[in-house]
Amino acid sequence: MRAITSAWVKGWTVSRGTPAAVDRPWGYRINVGLPRHVLRHVLPAPDAATVGALCERLTEPYTWLKVMADAEEAAPWITEGWTIPDDPGFMMVKPLDPGVRPAPPEGYARTVEVRDGVVRVRILAPDGTLAARGQIAPTGATAVADQIETDAAHRRRGLGANVVLTLEAAAAQAGATTGVLSATTDGRRLYAALDWEYRGPLTGVVRGEG
Repeated sequence: MRAITSAWVKGWTVSRGTPAAVDRPWGYRINVGLPRHVLRHVLPAPDAATVGALCERLTEPYTWLKVMADAEEAAPWITEGWTIPDDPGFMMVKPLDPGVRPAPPEGYARTVEVRDGVVRVRILAPDGTLAARGQIAPTGATAVADQIETDAAHRRRGLGANVVLTLEAAAAQAGATTGVLSATTDGRRLYAALDWEYRGPLTGVVRGEG
């Protein structure tokens, strides 16, 4: 998991436009800088002692830990003031193929742009509103897919799959050979149908305001 996590962290920072992650003995520290997501600490091989020590030391509200463990395993490790609010996460990978790019979905318009090293795909409904979107950050041999969303009014029409396949092809054309992402429970079903493979759990832990 260390190699997959490292690739995910690097691509995630590019995708989100944060400073590069800082290596720590237990993993990676990222200065995210958002009001409800100030810092992120990623632990590829967490254990009770390490997580407990970080929870005791880190006191700033909206500091996050992302641990490569199931929520049931991680819950006993955290201390007072920390909670596990997130939907379960699932690390997934896939070999990328530059030839998989599909046609735009019928009745919709699709745009692809590259900005600051990130490929962004948008699918617009006939009335011009945003129906689906996503982005991917190629960083050499790997590329991290991120923020893939379909508006509730446009689901079950293949738009999410169209976004993902378009992103895959664009990243492969940029030289990446492996895709990496963190899926939600709902997203996991979509990615599995597109041949993404599950590699391990990812649990979010956050420090509250109290």
